[in-house]
Amino acid sequence: MSGNVRLLSDTLAAAKAEGRSALIAYLPAGFPTVDGGIEAVKAALEGGADVVEVGLPHSDPVLDGPVIQTADDIALRGGVRIADVMRTVREAHEATGKPILVMTYWNPIDRYGVERFTAELAEAGGAGCILPDLPVQESALWREHAEKHGLATVFVVAPSSKDERLAEITAAGSGFVYAASLMGVTGTRESVSSQAEDLVRRTRATTDIPVCVGLGVSNPAQAAEVARFADGVIVGSAFVKRMLDAPDDAAGVEAVRALAGELAEGVRGQV
Repeated sequence: MSGNVRLLSDTLAAAKAEGRSALIAYLPAGFPTVDGGIEAVKAALEGGADVVEVGLPHSDPVLDGPVIQTADDIALRGGVRIADVMRTVREAHEATGKPILVMTYWNPIDRYGVERFTAELAEAGGAGCILPDLPVQESALWREHAEKHGLATVFVVAPSSKDERLAEITAAGSGFVYAASLMGVTGTRESVSSQAEDLVRRTRATTDIPVCVGLGVSNPAQAAEVARFADGVIVGSAFVKRMLDAPDDAAGVEAVRALAGELAEGVRGQV
């Protein structure tokens, strides 16, 4: 069974052909429950997201701020397992036909087994993985299995990345490059870092694959701002916060759907 790296690439290319950035949403699996998380992912895609990153909840999510850490804690206390992450990917992809990635730290994959993880993700219809803490120079085993199973390997670059390092990272990656807009953790912010545009420019000088920006984008105006210079706009904490603030799970799902619609207008310059 081959994964959906081609679907991911085609989706990003189709957005570019429309003269806009792609909207990429992030939501953790198992939050607020496994079933509720699946409904939230489907709502984000139905509401206007082109791609979703499904987070694999982790006890020490070093890239993630307090909002996503809170959601991860709820999911972990609820007993979420990797099988539930795979089920989330499968059901969301089957329902929408859109590309779904998993965002995960390396330790859970290492413990689960790289071959087992990549085979199951491909079988579930996944498009690939975002691996924020896997150094490129230690990624050969992962990339071998990901390529064999038709999965994208998305690495994270940061404003501190030197040009030589950017070239090394982008040469090893596939699908897209995740450009962290600032040095810090995920979270909603008043403004998007001014470093983001420069990072996109420097990253694009090293690669032809799309460069998508995350960290700090939380509303349609910010999405429109980033969409001017990035191939994709990644939003996570704002979706999770809508669910945390909702009075019940059903309202949380509808809040995700509504935010996806608002952000979709943002990346299309309709705000």
